[in-house]
Order: sequence, then C-alpha cells, then structure tokens
Amino acid sequence: MAIQRIVDTEVYEADTDEQIIEITLRPQTFDEYVGQDRLKKNLKLAIEAAKKRGEPIDHVLLYGPPGLGKTTMASVIANEMGAGLRVTAGPAIERAGDLASILTNLTDGDILFIDEIHRLSRAVEEVLYSAMEDFKLDIVIGKGPAARSVRLDLPKFTVIGATTRTGSLAAPLRDRFGHLHRLEFYNDTEIAQIITRAARILNAEIEAESAQMLSTRARLTPRIANRLLKRVRDYADVNGDGIIDTKVTHGALAMMEIDEMGLDPADRSLLVRIIENYGDNPVGLNTIAALTGDETSTIEDFYEPYLMQIGFIERTPRGRRVTQKARKHVGR
Repeated sequence: MAIQRIVDTEVYEADTDEQIIEITLRPQTFDEYVGQDRLKKNLKLAIEAAKKRGEPIDHVLLYGPPGLGKTTMASVIANEMGAGLRVTAGPAIERAGDLASILTNLTDGDILFIDEIHRLSRAVEEVLYSAMEDFKLDIVIGKGPAARSVRLDLPKFTVIGATTRTGSLAAPLRDRFGHLHRLEFYNDTEIAQIITRAARILNAEIEAESAQMLSTRARLTPRIANRLLKRVRDYADVNGDGIIDTKVTHGALAMMEIDEMGLDPADRSLLVRIIENYGDNPVGLNTIAALTGDETSTIEDFYEPYLMQIGFIERTPRGRRVTQKARKHVGR
C-alpha cells in the first residue's frame, strides 16, 4: 500500500472520516466558493441563461490538477440549477450496460457528474456520444442473427466531466461539451480565506497569521490546505489549548517536515536525487520514476505540477531539469 502524504492531492479512499470531513467543508453556492473568479463568472451566466429558457445547462468539462475543486464545482452547479446530482467515476462504469442503467434512471434536468472521465472505456464512450448529443440511448438486444438495435429516449440531462488529463479524452467526446473550463491554482490569499472558512466550520479557533502561514505551505491547493488545517488542529488540541496560533502552527509543520515552500520529505528527496545523480543535466521521466520508485504517472500528476508551478523543475526537449532556485532551496 502506498504511503499517505499530507501533501497528496488525492482523497484517501480508505479514510472514511477524511471523506466525510471533506464533503462537510465543501461550499454549496458560488458565494461560498472562494477563488476561480473567471470560471464562476462564465458559469453564472450560463446557468442564468439556462434557467431563463427552462433548459438544462450545456454539458460541462472541468479540467486541471487534482485537489482544486472540480467535484465541488459540480455540486455547486447542481445546487445553483436546483437540479439533482448523480455522482460516478470513469473506472466504475465498466460496461455500456452500466452506463445505460445510470442514464435511464435520470430525470429531466438532472446532472450526471463523471469523475476521471478520461478513464471511460471506448465502448462506454460510444454509448455516451448519442446520449449527450441527441438524448437517445442505442442498445443492442440479443446476440447473433437475432440481435436487434433499440433506440430509447432519455430525459434532458447535463453531463459534468472532470479530468486531470484533457489530452487523454477522445476528440469526439471532448467536442460534445459546450463548456470547457480549466481550474487554476489558487493564490495564498484565497487559500488563507479557505482555511479560515474551514476552521469556522470545524469549530477551531485560528489566528489570521497562522492561516496565512498555512496558506504558504498548502501548495496552492484547497484539499491540501484543509488537510493541513486538520493536522494542525489535532496538534493544537494535544499540545496546546486548542487555539491555532503561530507557535502551534510552527510546531505542527516542523513535526510533519513541511518546509516554507510546502515541500515534504518526498519532494525534497526527489530533487536531491536528481541533483546528486545528474547535476544540471536534463533527466527523462522514466529515469526519475526509477530513482524514486514511483510510477511515471505519479511523477506527472503529483510531483511535477506544483514543482513546475513554483519554478523548481522545468521541462526541456531532452527531459526534466532541476532549476537553480530548487538547488538553492535544498542546499545543493
């Protein structure tokens, strides 16, 4: 089993308590949703227009690094539309029949949220094409010479897809989305607002300076910010009076070994290994994966986005290269 990192952008699937708390902290409306102002402005307009016409909103594709609020945004869209929300994930829909069962149980105006939509099988995707475009479901009954095709009418519904890999989506599926929006990394001020709001929901008292300190360690990602807040709250309850002040925050972050740039031991180890083995030379993705013992997809999805965002790693035609800024940070 993989080691759980505080700065992971994935939800710990086995941690039921974490999932419950994460759902509790999710905003329900655009007014509660901090950040992503451009995205909210566009979606508000689309939702208002759809409600005036009495129609469901066009299909929406949300993409960007994990942990930025794609699932939360889908829930907000459903609430703002006053629509029912059905949640599933690409890997969970194994056969076309699974998708048919989900679609036939929707009602007019419902929203179907498909997380990791890039992981749908091709057979399932092809069923989804006509469902999204024509609100029709083509199914084959029987086998061999006796097989016949039946077309069923579906209710008018909206698909909201979420993906971290837009390039992995088949072009015909991508083209059927009327709204394509990228979720951007947040800034420190927005993350501090998210932490303060989450602390209020969790009935934890936090000083403004502590919220700002945590925001600089949260890797510009709300999911990590909320996870850090929960760990610091635990530290404050055990080693203090429950109030999250700067002393408690410093102590908790030191215990978790998260530095001022939000890097944990795994991040620093990756940078140091590349520097010690290859110096200033570019390194291939497979080589980095071999150095760390991780999959290449793990390097691409969980290490690289933030390290590139803060200028610690750069991509070149010959591979990844650790920057001078990163070398200075890790003392190499």
